[in-house]
Amino acid sequence: MTYDPRFGPDAQTPQQRAYVLTQLQAVYPRLKTKATAYAHHLYARYVAGELTWPDVRQALDLAAS
Repeated sequence: MTYDPRFGPDAQTPQQRAYVLTQLQAVYPRLKTKATAYAHHLYARYVAGELTWPDVRQALDLAAS
């Protein structure tokens, strides 16, 4: 596995990113309860390593404006 600094040391694999997402949703329940289909799509792309979390937040913020 090659280290990707965009994801940080604890989110290098899809399993680790899924865990990070679960923890974020536990701390910020709105990320889960108010998530649209578009948000779920972005979350899946984050877990797959296609997007970083700042990319996800930026896309969600743009969609909300």
